Amino acid sequence: MVVSVRSWVANEGGKHLVLMLWLGVNTWLFLKTFLLYYTGQQYHYLYKMLGCPTENKKTFGIHLRVVGDWTERFTQLLVPEPRIDLEILPMVQQRRYPKLYVDGPFGSPSEEVFNYSVSVCVAGGIGVTPFACVLHALLDGWTGFRLQRLYFVWVCREIQSFYWFAELLCAVHHKLWQENRPDYFNLKLYVSQADILQGMSEDKYRPLTSRLLVGRPKWKLLFDEIGKTNKHKRVGVFCCGPKGISRTLHRLCNSARSSGTTFEFNKESFS
Repeated sequence: MVVSVRSWVANEGGKHLVLMLWLGVNTWLFLKTFLLYYTGQQYHYLYKMLGCPTENKKTFGIHLRVVGDWTERFTQLLVPEPRIDLEILPMVQQRRYPKLYVDGPFGSPSEEVFNYSVSVCVAGGIGVTPFACVLHALLDGWTGFRLQRLYFVWVCREIQSFYWFAELLCAVHHKLWQENRPDYFNLKLYVSQADILQGMSEDKYRPLTSRLLVGRPKWKLLFDEIGKTNKHKRVGVFCCGPKGISRTLHRLCNSARSSGTTFEFNKESFS
């Protein structure tokens, strides 16, 4: 056995050994990267948009989820640990920020929401994110759009999820009521887990509390109601959520209705 190993090494076996080690390390790195991507621990960190660019506002905001060494290091560059010897000054005056590059903008189906006179936005959980831009656009002004009525349906397992965009939803509601268009924005919130239901007790969220429903939406009844209210119209349906909801809505959009209303399905991708 010793002779065979020495013979193997003498015949450039050492190079083969180094090559095998190199391939092993690269394979391990590839598997680790794949698992991180698959589980979303390192790459799905920008998971919620807080503000979107509009004609009147050229900035946007993001919510950074700190999970893993990459996002932790990135957070340290943006928000360093506080020091006692620093005066209380705006952060921009205390340090120089790194230069960031943003790809885009990229088109998405939700851009077509404003090209219908009536649109339905259906979100499941964090799938509400693509529709944040729609709500921000309505805050900037709704009179210039073709859209005249928006149905907004958001389904979550826990009521705490609604706090992600609670202030934005309330702001849109108050704006349209002040401008005498309460029928423009039809909001429905569904909590699927009734056993853990807790009310949104804050007074500022009262418009949401009155539109909070327990259980899963009865999609057929909802579509029938929308069809009767908007007879002989083209209604754009935009969905971002679980595949089960998408399949159900797609099937309902392809079903004929006595009201003459046409539902056109648009699937929003979100990962």
